[in-house]
Amino acid sequence: MTHPAALSPQDMDRKLDEHFAFEAADNVEGVLPTLAPDATHDIVGYPTGPTRGRDRARAFYQQLFADLAESRVTPLRRLYGHNFMVDESMWEGRAPGRPFGLEGRNRPLKFRILHVLEFTPDGRHIQREQVWLDMVAVFQQLPQD
Repeated sequence: MTHPAALSPQDMDRKLDEHFAFEAADNVEGVLPTLAPDATHDIVGYPTGPTRGRDRARAFYQQLFADLAESRVTPLRRLYGHNFMVDESMWEGRAPGRPFGLEGRNRPLKFRILHVLEFTPDGRHIQREQVWLDMVAVFQQLPQD
C-alpha cells in the first residue's frame, strides 16, 4: 500500500497564510474555498459545536466578520506533522460587534489563538480546522458593565 506524500511545512504555511489573508480582509467568499467541501470546522466552545461543510462554516464567518475588525494575525510558533500543523498565533484588532457574546464597543482586542489543522492529501484544502481561543484574555479586555 502506498501513502500519499506528506505536505511540506512550506505548503502548509502557504495554505494557512492564504486562509488568514481572506479572514483579515473579511472575505467570506475567499475563505470558504480554502476549506474542503466537507471540512470539519470546530471553534471549541462555540454554541453550534463542530460543523461540517463550507455552507455550515459560512454563518460562523459572517458573524465573526461582523463582530471583529482590523484583524491581524501574527504567527508565534508552528509545529508540523504528516499533513497537519499546529499554529499558535496572536490575534489583534477591534471588537465593534458582539464577539463571543460580549459587547465589544469597538474596543481594541488582542488574544492568543491556537489552530490545529489537517489538510487534504493533495494539500489544496483544509480538511479540519479546530480553533482554541484565550477566552480569559478576551473577557479581561471586554469587561461587561
